[in-house]
Amino acid sequence: MMADMDLGLSGQRALVTAGSAGLGFATASALARDGARVVLCSRDEGRASEAAARIAADTGADVRGLAADVAVAADVERLVGAAADAMGGLDVLVNNAGGPPPGGFDALDDAAWERGFQLTLMSVVRAFRHALPHFEAAGGGSVLTILSSSVKQPIPNLLISNVYRPGLVGLTKSLAIDYAPKGIRVNGLAPGRIATDRTVQLNAALAERQGTTPEAVMKASLTTIPMGRLGEPDEFGRVAAFLVSPAASYVTGHTMIVDGGSVRAL
Repeated sequence: MMADMDLGLSGQRALVTAGSAGLGFATASALARDGARVVLCSRDEGRASEAAARIAADTGADVRGLAADVAVAADVERLVGAAADAMGGLDVLVNNAGGPPPGGFDALDDAAWERGFQLTLMSVVRAFRHALPHFEAAGGGSVLTILSSSVKQPIPNLLISNVYRPGLVGLTKSLAIDYAPKGIRVNGLAPGRIATDRTVQLNAALAERQGTTPEAVMKASLTTIPMGRLGEPDEFGRVAAFLVSPAASYVTGHTMIVDGGSVRAL
């Protein structure tokens, strides 16, 4: 395993939403390895507690798991308050959520669009709203929203992501400008193809749409990645930890892409 650089996160109080698996879990793990105290959430309390225990056992950090559905307004408010109470404040907020449902225009009804809006966009708006007083009390803070490479290049069969994720880039840039005077940094991190359960799910959905196999979809996908492989969750988590850390103290309003070079846009 690659040695970790000291990012200055020791003692920082971090909330990671949807942190029981995938990129959220990798990010929570990276923060804990660098000494941060972490609260993570999942819709399932058992999964949240299990994930927190795994990270705590691996890192020796103070990690707690709470139940919350970030698509539900009341859950977000309760989660942020409970995390701040548990840690005595808040320094870092990592916004993550399960991806919106796949599908092209003909397959998506109003309910799918509304669910995607609440899950993908409003979850971030609400989390920042409730975290803001805690950042102000601490004299600053750092926010990172986990996005998708769809912010730069539309992804086939992911129309809802292609629509809402770029809106989060606009939110990130706007909040970064507005709250920099208060010492609050706001950035985005967009994964490409990373080896997570979400990638398996999307491969299966695209294979069904194309009348082929998930294996064929994966093989074709790898040809579009200059590095010739999927990214590992830990590779993503280390970048996320850097962006929220004091090591990136002059970085705000930026959306970074972790994709092995697959996005061709400038």
